[in-house]
Amino acid sequence: MSDSSSAAPVVLDLWCDLQCPDCHLALSDVRALRARYGDRLEIRLRHFPLEKNKHAYAAAQAAEEAVVQGKGWPYIEAVLARTAGLGRTGEPLLVDVAGELGLDAEEFDTALIDGRHLLIVDADQAEGKAIGVTGTPTYVIGEERLDGGKSQEGLRARIEEIADRLLAAQD
Repeated sequence: MSDSSSAAPVVLDLWCDLQCPDCHLALSDVRALRARYGDRLEIRLRHFPLEKNKHAYAAAQAAEEAVVQGKGWPYIEAVLARTAGLGRTGEPLLVDVAGELGLDAEEFDTALIDGRHLLIVDADQAEGKAIGVTGTPTYVIGEERLDGGKSQEGLRARIEEIADRLLAAQD
């Protein structure tokens, strides 16, 4: 049996639109998965802004700026908590959230203007389309894609089942 601390974590990709109310609902599953698995499960946010959500593309870029400034997940969670406000307010809300978290809000504003994070967002979106992501949230773990865009019923249990199997295979 190998030392589990040296094993690579299982990766869970969460394809997300930061203006999507269903992605906001998915946060409770993300928190529960983090609590259960800790460092053994690496949860990566992948950007999949949907055309119907006009501020999602800017939100994805802002999230990447938050990663650069060291508060990626706190920022993502704060924006997802305000999907309705983002729909109404747009980019000013993205800058306000940065300020509330003690990030450099001016730098967020500049990043949204100069498009420095466009390539990351575009690459995620292209990869998502290539593997069949059509809505958000969509989870990919192991080789399995789980679509939560229509219903998130039972998804966390399914993710845990796959994660447990993948982790057991490492032991």
